[in-house]
Formats: sequence, structure tokens, C-alpha cells
Amino acid sequence: MDGLAGFLIAGIALTGSPGPATLSLTATGAAFGLRRGLAYGAGITLGMLAVMALTAAGVVAFILALPGLAPLVTILVALYFLHLAFRIATAPPLAEAGRDSAAPSFAAGVALSLVNPKGYAAMAALFSGFALLPQQPAAEAGLKIGLLLLVIAAVNIVWLLAGSALTGLFRDPRSNRVVNLVFAALLLLSLAAAIRP
Repeated sequence: MDGLAGFLIAGIALTGSPGPATLSLTATGAAFGLRRGLAYGAGITLGMLAVMALTAAGVVAFILALPGLAPLVTILVALYFLHLAFRIATAPPLAEAGRDSAAPSFAAGVALSLVNPKGYAAMAALFSGFALLPQQPAAEAGLKIGLLLLVIAAVNIVWLLAGSALTGLFRDPRSNRVVNLVFAALLLLSLAAAIRP
């Protein structure tokens, strides 16, 4: 049971700490509101299922060990995050946003999880650092994935709610623009911290 408690605490700390996914969820909640950010949050959560599967199976380590591939992956990740930061920075204030302004989609959430370096690092640490059922590796992987999906879903809802709490405070176009720019900058800073060697 000590191993399980440690695993859950580490899971909450690693998945709940500020990073590209959590900051983009908060920014989405602030820019588009809770209801319009739910699909994006669900995409991030389910995208992490693929990240966990790829990490647990060792596929990520194998791919990144191929010569010259890691820098290419880093460039592609950086480009995607630049695009996402631009979308957040240029999102119209809620007072001006009509139904036509598109919040980040479910697919965008999945994509963010798949290119989020912090997500892979966190999953690698959680899968390699804790032995819950050492004699049953398949059952252990399933248990870890199930528990982490619950933790990630809860953490993502909290960050989305935190962002949506800001919407009432920032309906003024100037204030909302500042908030969007700050979140876009924080997203880029979190990416820089995540890909730093």
C-alpha cells in the first residue's frame, strides 16, 4: 500500500504541476469558458492514454534512440506549441467571441498530449519508478494506466475550472488580451523548460 500511495502522490505532483497541458487547459478555460473547453480537456486526457501505452511499451525510448530523430521531434513539438500559443494569444475576449470562434478541439487536445515532452517524462518516471505488482507486469501496467487516467482527468478538470473562473473577471477586451498573452507566454516558457537538455 505504501507503493500505491507514493505512486498516486507522485502522479498528482507530476501531472498536476504547471506544464504545457495544464497551462493550455487553464488558458482555454479563461479564453473560451468551461463548457467550450471540455472537449479539449477530454482530448488531453485520452491522448495521455496513448502516451502511457507508448511509454510503458518502450516505443518512445526506441524511437528517440534513433540517430538524428530527437532534434527533429523537438522542432516539430516547438512548432505545434507556437501554433497553440498563437491561438491562445489571439483568442477574442469572451464578450466579443461569437459561436463561430473555435475553442481548441478534442483532436487538438490529443495532439497536445502526443507532442508534450513533460507528459512523456512524467510517464517514464511513474512507470519506471514504482513497483505496484512486480510479479505481474501486465496487471501492473493496467493498474498504473487506470489510476493515472483517473488522476489526469481530475487534474485536468481542476486546471480547466481554474481558467474558467477567470472568465468572469476578464470580459473586458483589454484585460482579457493581457490574460491571453500571459498564458501564451507561460505555455512557451513551460515548453522551453520541458525540452531543455
